[in-house]
Amino acid sequence: MYIHRIAESKIKNLLISPKVIILLGARQVGKTTLIQRIIRHNKGLVLNLDIEVDKARLLGISHLVPKDAIRSLGNPSLFIIDEAQRLPEAGRIVKGWFDSKIKTKIVLLGSSSLNLLSRSAESLTGRNVKLFLPPLLFSEVLSPQPWYSEKLTSDILKQDFHNQLDALIQEQMIYGSYPETVVTSQKQQYLLNLVSDYLLKDVFQSTLINSPDTVKKLLLLLAHQIGSEVSLTELANNLQISRVTVEKYLDLLERSFVIFRLPAFSNNLRKEIVKSHKIFFWDTGVRNAILKDFNFSGFRNDFGLLWENWVIAELAKKDLLEGQLNNFYFWRTMNGSEVDLIIKGSSTFKAYEIKWSKERQICKAFTNRYHVPVKTISKNNVIDFIL
Repeated sequence: MYIHRIAESKIKNLLISPKVIILLGARQVGKTTLIQRIIRHNKGLVLNLDIEVDKARLLGISHLVPKDAIRSLGNPSLFIIDEAQRLPEAGRIVKGWFDSKIKTKIVLLGSSSLNLLSRSAESLTGRNVKLFLPPLLFSEVLSPQPWYSEKLTSDILKQDFHNQLDALIQEQMIYGSYPETVVTSQKQQYLLNLVSDYLLKDVFQSTLINSPDTVKKLLLLLAHQIGSEVSLTELANNLQISRVTVEKYLDLLERSFVIFRLPAFSNNLRKEIVKSHKIFFWDTGVRNAILKDFNFSGFRNDFGLLWENWVIAELAKKDLLEGQLNNFYFWRTMNGSEVDLIIKGSSTFKAYEIKWSKERQICKAFTNRYHVPVKTISKNNVIDFIL
């Protein structure tokens, strides 16, 4: 079953642009499936650089003049280089073709930004446009549900389909929203395989990683600490590695779309926490697979933190798909006043408390200081924010 992606229309619009398209996202997030769907209406060719034969073919034709190289491929209207980060020379090759003004539209797919952005995109400065593909948004998971219709307003959904929404949201919190996870009946097994075999492949292949086991232990520690401020020194002591190495590993995990960090927001260096970070997972199913905990009970000890991660990730995924237009923060003062999420754009400034059911007292300190109301996101109104 194909689930319609919002990114499909975005890519079709980008095909009009003369620039090289770079589509980035974690492994198994649906980049290849999305591109293959677009190819159905175009004359396209895909080379997957995870396959040695395809890699050798690209390197071989790179020695030809651009027009001859494209002719050897069959003059496709679309030429897709999948897993482009596997070949550092990909950016240089594509740059030469682009500058020669070939008619073929070129698309690079990358399962991480580790090498693709730092090498290929550097070669293509001013010649590329980037699109980030996250796991499925909740709206994309919701649309194929048999009880759902686009004609249903959020008020009708909340009133007449409350139980269905609750069940779907909790399923997303436990299993996440990788496309295969949503459609398969073997959700736990798929996620366990994803974490062990695919998701961290680019991280482990990095020359910066000395010990894959240490990275796995780091992920386990992070999975236990979602929603909490993370101490790099504490992580380093637990793993018996340097603080610098911890920072390096976190950077790799972030650039491979496994985790993302929320820094502390502050305009007052004396009274607010400014150096801390909270770390969240792009997909809560991946987080639960790392812990091997797929308990569905609302009474699980980490349910509140899991809910916070899921909501923040949903909002962050929407922003990622739109081109990272906003900055995400949390806020806390020295005396303990706290706001779960701050979203600041060029002309917007919003603050949220994120609670599954019981609404705690709204943080007046933030409103008093910044004159921004703090809204509560709960299971009863969450679709007003994420749809």
